[in-house]
Amino acid sequence: MKHFFTNRMRVILLIVVLLAVGLTVISSLTGLSLPDMAVKGILTPIRAGVSHLTDSAEQFYSYMFEYESIAAENEKLKEELANMQDMARKADSIARENARLRDLLELTEAHEDYELVDSYIISRSSVDWSSTFTINRGSNAGIDVGMCAITANGELVGLVSEVGNNYAVVKSVLDSSLEISATMASSGYNGMVKGGYISGLAGFLRMNYLPSDATIRNNDQVVTTGSTVYPRDLILGYVVDAGFDDTGVAKYALLKPAAEIASLEQVFIITQYNVG
Repeated sequence: MKHFFTNRMRVILLIVVLLAVGLTVISSLTGLSLPDMAVKGILTPIRAGVSHLTDSAEQFYSYMFEYESIAAENEKLKEELANMQDMARKADSIARENARLRDLLELTEAHEDYELVDSYIISRSSVDWSSTFTINRGSNAGIDVGMCAITANGELVGLVSEVGNNYAVVKSVLDSSLEISATMASSGYNGMVKGGYISGLAGFLRMNYLPSDATIRNNDQVVTTGSTVYPRDLILGYVVDAGFDDTGVAKYALLKPAAEIASLEQVFIITQYNVG
């Protein structure tokens, strides 16, 4: 046991001597004293950790600053985009208005007897076989029940069915309760046109009571025959199909309305015209 202890002490002393010699050599090479080396050995990892934390904090601050800057720039771009979209919508609206005015000028030049009141659609109603819309003009503008509504292109839209001081309700040509005397422009065949709701053809018109031997072609134009209610030659629609009615005696024609009822913005009410 004593011999073992002595050997152990010798090993420890040898290690101490070697460490002392090593530190002395390092001290002489670096110019640092032994205490300086001890302090530096302790502080170096701490300094490295603090430096890492400082770098991380600077990176985080830089990221947050850049994020806020990008977010602010993004909001500005969104605002600019919204303004550009609003300007585009206004430009489109002005372009459509100008196109309608050009068409209206041509219409009034072709029909000098027409007295028209312009109006805008403010609401719509379409249920079952009924199809109506409300305009922003009424009796104050000279509008009365029974007057017809048209587009700037002379396409028949409907008939005024109700009037207030500053509004009017128009029953559109798609409403199945309206029956309009009409003619096929190319062939002269006469019939009655009404909305296709009853026959399950919502969005279309049906021209009934055509002769059984009538030759009906697709895209044939159908116009009003003229009456005390509807001026002559207002465009109702175009033929897309034809067939025999349930009796098998008369023919009918299916029409696509000339006026795009669902997307109309503006209509014109004919308050006066020559029944000629």
